[in-house]
Amino acid sequence: MSISPAPEPCEPEGPDPYRAPDRAGASSPAPYVPPAPYAPYGTLAPTNPFAIASLVTGILCCLPGVGLLLGLIALRQIRGRGQRGRAAAVVGSALSGAGLGLAVLLLTTGATNWAWQNVKDGVREGASVSLAKGDCFDAAGDLEGVVESVLPVPCAGEHKGEVFATFGIEGGPYPGEAAVIDAAERCTGLRNTYVMDDWAVPHDVDVYYLAPSKETWVFGDRTVTCVLGSVTDGGTLTGSLRADESVLDADQVAYLKAVHVLDAAMDTAPEAAYAEDDLPGHKAWARRVSTALAGCSRTLRARPWPATAAAPMAGLTERLDKARALWDEAARATDADAFYVPYDAGATLIEPRTTVAVREALKLATTPPDPGGEDVGDDPADGDAQV
Repeated sequence: MSISPAPEPCEPEGPDPYRAPDRAGASSPAPYVPPAPYAPYGTLAPTNPFAIASLVTGILCCLPGVGLLLGLIALRQIRGRGQRGRAAAVVGSALSGAGLGLAVLLLTTGATNWAWQNVKDGVREGASVSLAKGDCFDAAGDLEGVVESVLPVPCAGEHKGEVFATFGIEGGPYPGEAAVIDAAERCTGLRNTYVMDDWAVPHDVDVYYLAPSKETWVFGDRTVTCVLGSVTDGGTLTGSLRADESVLDADQVAYLKAVHVLDAAMDTAPEAAYAEDDLPGHKAWARRVSTALAGCSRTLRARPWPATAAAPMAGLTERLDKARALWDEAARATDADAFYVPYDAGATLIEPRTTVAVREALKLATTPPDPGGEDVGDDPADGDAQV
C-alpha cells in the first residue's frame, strides 16, 4: 500500500482580498469589521414657530396686524433655514390680512362706534342712551322703577317723559347703587335751567332720572338722564314743558332770573318748623331772604319794562321793598314772638298771588304752582314761596 501525498491547496489567482499586501506585494489577513447598522433615509426639518403663531392668530381673528407680521417673519425664516410651515404661514397671513383690512374699513366708516353703541343700547335696553336734552319719549316700565325701553316721540303728542338735562359720572370702578343715586340727585337742581318758570309746570309733574346700572357700567355707560314725568299712575304729558331762553322773550327771562334769587333764598328755610325750636336758624334765614329781596327789587327797577308791565311791576317792587324791611326786622328778633310779627307781615307781601298782574302783563303762567290753594306763608317754615 502506498501513501500518496496530500494535495496542495489551490492558490487563488491574483492577490488575496482578505490579506493585506506586504512590502513584497503579498497579502496578509485584514481584521474583521462588523457591519454598520442601517442608517435612516433622512430627518424631518423643524416647523417654524412663527408660522404656527401666525396661523393661530389668523384663525382666532385677534390682533390681525400681529398675525400678518408673524406670517411674514415665518416665510422669511423658512426660506433661509429650510424649515417647514410655509402653508401655515401663508394661511395665517391671509386670514390676518383680511382681518386687518376689515378693521381698517370699520374704523374709517365709523361702523365700530355704531356697533358699540348698539351693544350698549342693548344692554341698557334703550333706557336713556340715545336721549338728549329736549327729547320726549314713551317708555316700557315705570319711571319710578325699572325702565325697560324707550322710544323717542314728538313732544307735541302724548309721551311718558321729557329729558331736561344729561350729565356724566366720573369713571373708574362701579361706585355702587347708592353713590349713583346720590349723583343723580343733581337732576333736581337742574330743572330750573330747562323750566325757568315753575308756574308753567303742571302740579302732577315731578323729576325723575335714568342712571347707569352695574351691568351697563361695564360697557362705559356713565350718563345720567334727567326727566320730567307724571306722578300719576299711567299718566302722560302732552306738549313740551321747556321754558328757557330758547323759547321765552327777553323780558320774561329777565323777570324769572330776578325772582329766582328770592326763590332760592326762600328754599333755605331751617329744618325746624317753628322759630322757638331754632331761633338762630330762623333769624339767619330771614337775613338771607332780606338780602335776596333787596337784590330782586333792585334788578327789577333797573330794567325798562314794556308799557303794559310798567305799572304792575312798580307795584311789585314797592311790596318787595316793604317785605325786605320786615324780614330784616325778623332777622334781628330777640325771641320767637318778636320774630313772628314781622315774619307774618313780610311773608304776606310776597305771596304768589301778589305777582299775578305782573305775570299776566308778561304773558307768563298765572296759576300758582301749589294746587291745594294753601297760601304760602301760613307755615312759619314754608320755604316754597315763589314770586
